[in-house]
Amino acid sequence: MTDFTLHPRLAADSHYVADLPLCQVRLNDDARYSWLVLIPRRDDIREVYELSADDQATMWQEATEVGRRLMAHHAGDKLNLATLGNQVAQLHLHVIVRHQSDAAWPGPVWGQGTPQPYDAAKLDTHLTTLRDLLRSYA
Repeated sequence: MTDFTLHPRLAADSHYVADLPLCQVRLNDDARYSWLVLIPRRDDIREVYELSADDQATMWQEATEVGRRLMAHHAGDKLNLATLGNQVAQLHLHVIVRHQSDAAWPGPVWGQGTPQPYDAAKLDTHLTTLRDLLRSYA
């Protein structure tokens, strides 16, 4: 695996969870949603089509498996997968479990309300849970 540089905004807005074969998994720092971000560990990649065909397939497999595990754990109503990159150009894929009871339902989570950062105790517990969920994958 090549070294890669994580965009400073992604680093500031999320917490490290695990490394999968291709992507680094990070927890978005908004406790209102079960929201992970997958970042392919490749430098200078902005768009999915810039990845090799093998990396594209791997990213999709990782996203869908991470999403499946999150949906099962959180009993979600819908799984949202998105690559926007309008504010951070580095390719990253949002994996968000949605519930009909969440504050933004049925609309997108972006720009809805004020993010609620995790407090230290909840963050530590949640990261441990996520690492356990992904342990057999990574």
